[in-house]
Amino acid sequence: MPDTDPSPRARPQVRPYDRIAVIGAGAWGTALASVARRAGREVALWGRDADVARAITERAENPVYLAGLPLPPGIAATTDMAAALRDAQAVLIVTPSVTLREICAAMRPHLPQAVPLALCAKGIEAQTGLLLGEVAREELPGHPVGALSGPTFARETVLDHPTAATVAFAFRYRDRLDPAQSPAARLAVSLSGATFRPYISDDLVGVGIGGAVKNVIAIACGMMSGAGFAENTRAALITRGMDEMKTLAEVLGGRRETVTGLSGAGDLTLTCSSATSRNMSLGMQLGRGLPRAECFDGAPVVVEGEVNAISVVDLARRIGVSLPICEAVHDVLHRGADLRQTFRDLWSRPIEAEPKAMGLYFDHPFGTRVL
Repeated sequence: MPDTDPSPRARPQVRPYDRIAVIGAGAWGTALASVARRAGREVALWGRDADVARAITERAENPVYLAGLPLPPGIAATTDMAAALRDAQAVLIVTPSVTLREICAAMRPHLPQAVPLALCAKGIEAQTGLLLGEVAREELPGHPVGALSGPTFARETVLDHPTAATVAFAFRYRDRLDPAQSPAARLAVSLSGATFRPYISDDLVGVGIGGAVKNVIAIACGMMSGAGFAENTRAALITRGMDEMKTLAEVLGGRRETVTGLSGAGDLTLTCSSATSRNMSLGMQLGRGLPRAECFDGAPVVVEGEVNAISVVDLARRIGVSLPICEAVHDVLHRGADLRQTFRDLWSRPIEAEPKAMGLYFDHPFGTRVL
């Protein structure tokens, strides 16, 4: 049997990327720039807001998205895309999923040749049904495209709390021959620090699906919490939601076990457990009966799961996959369905087996019972 844990002397040495560009100066982009800087990398951070960029560069603070939290000094923030990407050896794209094509187009003239790109947003493109990695490959051919995903809140990451995440890139033949030179390994080592621990994956599909679907499940958990239900309900939604993630990932060529890792079960558990998550928070407000326009005090807060609910459900329907929890969230958010009635119907669906291989399916005897 091959030795899977070679001695330190036998382990291959991985060469980190020295200069990392982070595209997107929101909370998570700033947090990842902090991670890279603490790991000793030269970091350029691009954002749209000149005042935010100036504050990060001059005062080591993001006063809009992470007010009051000190950042490691030395992050060079800018609104100039060319300057941010100049001489970059790896790029983290940390902008909302709906803007990915636009951002890729803006990056295209300035990207160094063949530089690897790691997508740090989560979602599926509306209309096309493409995973974000496929969108990036269409817009930026010739660049290795991967993802960074996991159970991570930006504030805790900036505060240097122990955090783990998955770095996923498809492994080419030469990456199998020399894994230490693969983009996944090099980026993982580049971001590794005393409190930030990356794991390596080659399942970009599984990581992408986990990230997209977990946002929708988190809204479902928030809806039920806001409506007054507690831990039994949330545990059921998390568990059955993870099954929806596994099913969709497997049909699209991902691996079910990826969904049980950091980028799936880990991220799902975190996002469904705290109102710090915008997805969970939106669901809670809706569950309490607040109209969508009044959520977040009327501020135009981007909630990825709200967009993902459309793209995930559209994709699932297109390929014939049943995702009942995602369907319920979609109907409440985008079809005006009554929240309590929708979740009552979810609970009174025909009784199925767990595991599915048993092939059992029976009518529910209490289909009209109100939760």
